[in-house]
Amino acid sequence: MYSIGDLSRRTGVKVPTIRYYEQAGLIAPAERTEGNQRRYEKKALDRLAFIRHGRDLGLSIEAIRDLIDLSDHPETPCARADAIAAGHLAAVRAKIAQLQRLEHELERIVSHCAGHTVEDCYVIRALSDHGLCDGDHAQPLEERLVPAR
Repeated sequence: MYSIGDLSRRTGVKVPTIRYYEQAGLIAPAERTEGNQRRYEKKALDRLAFIRHGRDLGLSIEAIRDLIDLSDHPETPCARADAIAAGHLAAVRAKIAQLQRLEHELERIVSHCAGHTVEDCYVIRALSDHGLCDGDHAQPLEERLVPAR
């Protein structure tokens, strides 16, 4: 049996996050000692490591939940797991392409600035007038509305 602190140290997942995963049903509820301390079985440790790895790869909680559900049925074909991973890969590739467009545009903007005064600064002008930009590099609105983690 593992305490919540043991799980945290072994997986690198913070204690409040472990509690959240437990409340969200991603790991089984802990047994409680007479002193009301949580005690987890090895299965919780393994599940938490699975969740942590999935989160490190950028998978959403929903995708991880689906993958956990699939892993609980080992006889099921893995087409759904493949689809989840392929969908995430496509999203990662789209994000990389977006970041490459941003990199190109920022390099271009910076290269136009020759250390003039702020009054003549190309960076300031480019940020004020999207028409000075070279192509579409804007982040989709839905991504701008989601706070960074």
